[in-house]
Amino acid sequence: MLILSRRINESIMIGENIEVKIISIDKGVVKLGIEAPSSISIMRNELLKEVQDSNKAASIHVDDSILENFYKSFSKKL
Repeated sequence: MLILSRRINESIMIGENIEVKIISIDKGVVKLGIEAPSSISIMRNELLKEVQDSNKAASIHVDDSILENFYKSFSKKL
């Protein structure tokens, strides 16, 4: 992990096309501005975890009617 000290209006570059700029610092809260190509997804880490958990739960859920139809079509072949 790289740890840097930056002041307001200073920035860092990630690669050639991602800039992270310090916008403000107030009462221990740092506001960042991130400039990156639209093809790069930027998401807060806590939201990313929620989305991943939601996607995982959705992929596990199977509609009972799908299983019934599969069973019926499989039974007819026997």
